[in-house]
Amino acid sequence: MASDNRPDPALGIFETMLVLGGHPVELGAHLARIAASLDAAYGAELPGTAGDLVRERSRGLELGRLRLNVIPAGAGLRCEAVASAVDPVIFFPDREHGAELRTVELGGGLGGDKWADRSALPVDEDGSTPLLLDRGGEVLEAGWANVFAARDGHLLTPRTDGRILPGIARAATIEIAAAAGIEVREGRLDRDELLSADEVFLTGSVRGIGPARSLDGVALGDDDRLSRLLAEELRRRWSGAG
Repeated sequence: MASDNRPDPALGIFETMLVLGGHPVELGAHLARIAASLDAAYGAELPGTAGDLVRERSRGLELGRLRLNVIPAGAGLRCEAVASAVDPVIFFPDREHGAELRTVELGGGLGGDKWADRSALPVDEDGSTPLLLDRGGEVLEAGWANVFAARDGHLLTPRTDGRILPGIARAATIEIAAAAGIEVREGRLDRDELLSADEVFLTGSVRGIGPARSLDGVALGDDDRLSRLLAEELRRRWSGAG
C-alpha cells in the first residue's frame, strides 16, 4: 500500500548506520537498501564512491552514527556523509532510558524509503517518540525504529508492505529470533495489542534493541526476557562485525 505522504524528492534519500570501533556496521545491507531506493525513485545508481566515503568518515569514531545523504545533482547523484558520536546510554538502552511512545495518525505511513524530507513526522517537543498509526489504529512503526510486541513467548511485528521501512536491525532481530526458536508473526498489530503485550521493544540501526516504557502515558509490560536475549545476540554480532 503506498503512502499518502509525498516527500520532496529534491532533498534526496539517506541511510543512518552505526559505527563501532571506526567501522560502519551492516554497511553492505545499508548500501543495498539505499541503492534500491535510488533506483526506484530516480532510476539512477548509487555512486560507486559511497562505500569508501562511509569508511573514511567512520575512522576514529569509537561509538557513533553516520548519516549518508544521496542528493540529486544535475543529471546524477551526489553523496555526503556526516559522522557524530553517540551517547552510550542510548546504545541498547535499558528500561530507564526506554522510549515513551506517543501515537500519531499518519495515513499510509512514511513508506519504505528513507526520504530526507521528514516533514510528515511531528515535531518532538516533549522527548517522546512518535508511534505512527495508519487509519483505524493499525501500528506501523516508530519515528526512528521498527516495533515488536512480545506475547506468550512469541513476537508480533508489522509487515513490510510498503508503508514502513524494512529495517536492517528488524531483519537481524527476526533472523536471531528464528535461530533461537522464537516464533515471529508479521502482520496487523493494533494499539490495544501493544497495551496488553508482555513487552514492547524497538529496533533501529544505531540504538539496537531497546524497550518502550509507555504508550500515551500508560505503562507498558516489562517482561523483557525475549528482548534481552535478542539484544545480547545482536550486540555480540555487531561488535564482532569490524
